[in-house]
Amino acid sequence: QVQLVESGGGLVQAGGSLRLSCAASGRTFSKYSMAWFRQAPGKERVFVAALPGSGASTFYADSVKGRFTISRDNAKNTMYLEMTSLKPEDTAVYYCASQLTAYSFGTYYTESRYDAWGQGTQVTVSS
Repeated sequence: QVQLVESGGGLVQAGGSLRLSCAASGRTFSKYSMAWFRQAPGKERVFVAALPGSGASTFYADSVKGRFTISRDNAKNTMYLEMTSLKPEDTAVYYCASQLTAYSFGTYYTESRYDAWGQGTQVTVSS
């Protein structure tokens, strides 16, 4: 059974940093794209960052460009999100997601591309 488990969330002051991890199990994920999304209280879930199986390119929401870095270690079946210069508006539940088949609909930026989701990890940035 495919499972994605996020970790690394927590409470941090504005300007601080956190590193999120997403551990994947149940199959090999190295072929397929993975992504981070987030959902703030009372708002819809939105795209944060994504990368293909190779990790050769990266995609970011404008709101996090220059502050967040997505990466993956396929040998460990793990994806990361390094978050720096955090702002109160970054407060949200962060979800990792993975494409599971070669045939998917949607771009790197859309939820429809991804077939498996983690349970989420809370990130709270205080001002």
